[in-house]
Amino acid sequence: MLNIEFIQILILHMELDTIDLRILSILQENGSISNLDLAHKISLSASPTLARVKRLESNGIISRYVALANPHLLGLKVNVFVKVSLEKQESQALAQFESAVSAFDEVMEVYLMTGDEDYLLRIVVPDLQALEYFILEHLTKIPGIKNIRSSFALKQVKYKTALPIDARHPR
Repeated sequence: MLNIEFIQILILHMELDTIDLRILSILQENGSISNLDLAHKISLSASPTLARVKRLESNGIISRYVALANPHLLGLKVNVFVKVSLEKQESQALAQFESAVSAFDEVMEVYLMTGDEDYLLRIVVPDLQALEYFILEHLTKIPGIKNIRSSFALKQVKYKTALPIDARHPR
């Protein structure tokens, strides 16, 4: 069985040409595009296009396909960034916190940070009451938290999921 480090080394040495990068760019914009339409857009036949996509998937460059839902239409109107400081920055405390926050559906993103706070979380909830409940009933009950600070997003100016892939400059 291959270990993760070996797979990462293989991926780093995998050559991505301009066609691979165009495939990635198109799939990031529309993950549900048919193979035939994708092949047409990159000017290849369907079979080699599918082979390239399968290779990108098997090498982990394409990790998964998702549908992006509109949070406002689902009633999730409050987008909050929460900065968390822990009492100790030891590996066990970090792992315990990461495991705990990863279990909550409201937590969309978690980053281990440099600077004054240890973690930055992005939380999405329907309203302020739901946020209050989440903080009081879930977040504050995680052992080892020293400080919690929240900042509300007033307006989303830019949001994208596609990585900046430049098909003119392959690695």
